[in-house]
This record gives sequence, structure tokens and C-alpha cells, in this order.
Amino acid sequence: MEMLIWLGAAVTLAGLALLVWCILRVIRARRARLSDDDLRATLQKILPVNTGALFLSVIGLMLVVLGIVLS
Repeated sequence: MEMLIWLGAAVTLAGLALLVWCILRVIRARRARLSDDDLRATLQKILPVNTGALFLSVIGLMLVVLGIVLS
């Protein structure tokens, strides 16, 4: 079960890395002073990646908890 814990930690870190990437993309888009429509289009492109990153983080944390409970 130790392998499950490490796998969950790796999946969680991948999700967190994607979340940081999304945050940096949004900050960069806001600093570019895009028009309202361009900013909205950029955010709509980032939103699915953000949702997927949150999903990865949750799944990873669930794997960690499952590995701890089964140990």
C-alpha cells in the first residue's frame, strides 16, 4: 500500500503543478491588458485545464488516504 501512497502523492503534485500553471497564465493574461472579449476567450481556454487539475489533485489525495487506510 506504500506504493499507492506514493502514486497518490505524485498525482496530487501533478495536479498542483497544473494549477500553478493556470494561475500564471491568468496573471499573464491580466497583465497584458487584453480587451474584455480577448480576456474572456483566454479564460475559457484555461478553465478546462483548471478543472482537470483540480480533479487530478482530488484523485491523488483520495489515493493517499486510501493507501493510508489500507496500510
